Amino acid sequence: MSAVLSRYAYLGPVGTFAEQALRTVPEAADAELLPMVTVPEALSAVRAGTADAALVPLENSVEGAVPPTLDGLAGGERLMINREVLLPVTFNLYAVAGADLGSIKTVASHPHGLAQCQGWLRANLPNAELIASPSTADAAVGVVRGDWDAAVCAPVAGQRNELAELAVDVADNAAAVTRFVLVTRPAPPPVRTGADVTSLVAFIAHDRTGALLEVLTEFAVRGINLTRIESRPMKERIGRYCFFLDCDGHIDDTRVGEAVMGLRRVCADVRFLGSYPRADADHEGDGRAEPSDDDFADAAAWLERVRSGGA
Repeated sequence: MSAVLSRYAYLGPVGTFAEQALRTVPEAADAELLPMVTVPEALSAVRAGTADAALVPLENSVEGAVPPTLDGLAGGERLMINREVLLPVTFNLYAVAGADLGSIKTVASHPHGLAQCQGWLRANLPNAELIASPSTADAAVGVVRGDWDAAVCAPVAGQRNELAELAVDVADNAAAVTRFVLVTRPAPPPVRTGADVTSLVAFIAHDRTGALLEVLTEFAVRGINLTRIESRPMKERIGRYCFFLDCDGHIDDTRVGEAVMGLRRVCADVRFLGSYPRADADHEGDGRAEPSDDDFADAAAWLERVRSGGA
């Protein structure tokens, strides 16, 4: 990034996976970290200028997208993504010192945490009441307060609250990963690396047959791999949606730039959310060779030769 950022908001409180992910960002090492209660609050801090950037969860490999983040990026003053962080998610079960599994009657966690551990919880604590909390870190604090008996949370939250570890790796899917994005006010995107992601929001012009196909075609005809497509209601009336799109490539790539221009032609609006380096730079897609910018330039040159009577 071109500027040195000094204040980073994140989905708090202290001890969340968001804080853990933020601490992997080199620029945040000596910055002031600002825990926020909700994702909208973190994004609002950036818009208001009280934070230079915010790290918020975008999607989880098990539970899918995080709606408050999608809605916060699609509406309001435009923000930009300039980094993604992929964080393996590890859940442990914590309680106060001296507790054991037999004494646990209530377990709290963020709804995503409970969902990702429901198999283990059913098998090992079948009679426990499961309670949704605003965050996994808040669940750990609630154990200290005596609000509930145990918390499913990140190790950092259990350790910071000096809780006893009753069980480790209680998630049903050991390969679960949460994708976080670092969001700033609009600025030129990070320079092209050759292993990039471009994120967009497409607002369909009309509810008509083929409207979504028009959007997808802009990428397909240019050989651009779409890595994610997610619909969200526009909060106007039933049947009105916007679509979040991630594709391989950078806005400075010829084909990606042309695809974005194509979207602008067929959509009511397009919001560019940013082009930024892939966190998994060794990503290889589905293994099929895709056309390069050189392939498209060669095809254009061939067409000119045909039109001029050449081979």
